[in-house]
Amino acid sequence: MRKHAHTPKIMMPMQHKENWDFNGAGELLLVDKPLEWTSMDVVKKVRSLFHVKTAGHAGTLDPKASGLLILCTGPLTKSIDKFVGLDKEYEGTLQLGIRTPSFDSETEVTEERDFLDVTDEKIRSAMADFVGKQSQIPPMYSAAKFGGKPLYKYARRGTTVVREPRNIEITDFTVVRIDLPRVEFRVACSKGTYIRSLVDDIGQKLGCGACLMSLRRTRIGNYYVGDASTIEALVALAEKVRPKLFSRHETSVPA
Repeated sequence: MRKHAHTPKIMMPMQHKENWDFNGAGELLLVDKPLEWTSMDVVKKVRSLFHVKTAGHAGTLDPKASGLLILCTGPLTKSIDKFVGLDKEYEGTLQLGIRTPSFDSETEVTEERDFLDVTDEKIRSAMADFVGKQSQIPPMYSAAKFGGKPLYKYARRGTTVVREPRNIEITDFTVVRIDLPRVEFRVACSKGTYIRSLVDDIGQKLGCGACLMSLRRTRIGNYYVGDASTIEALVALAEKVRPKLFSRHETSVPA
């Protein structure tokens, strides 16, 4: 695997931080998004827990994916774009021999093909062919917009629209484990890359089809999921700091 060149970002452990200011100066939060939650579900939870007026995330994760989500609150939301543009790293599992309309397990299997002639060497070679700069068309089941609406709204009605390809770069695409029909992998890529589409392309190249079964984002730039807080940890933090936040607001109100 090609090593990530950046120095890991050093974050103060959340439980050790004493002074929180979600609305004044703003806070940068690393959250480990759970499965089945949308990225906006996490934003809404943070707003509710800490009574945050303004908050946003720096890059959507599908409900079927887990892992690192960067949130900014207060004035820091103006800096979100600098996080959106950072490169990403994921760990995932694909299954050979099947295809779905969404390229993942969100929708039912519509195609099944034989994969008996697919070898470990062919899999590794196919992945290596996708390393580098390329164009990618956003999948219909995605939050990319067309006519002001997310593409998935058209897809769920059975409508396909023409999408413009986007320039992306895959900097690393490595097999972690092969246990056919499942293949575990690690991929590093530029912003705007759809891993579901990449997996579908791999399946097409191998001639048997493929579907993304699981995905976890482990890194955004120099920020790592190992430094992220779970929803449960955020709930515990809220119970700890809310009295301080409320007392601060009360003392700031003129008599």
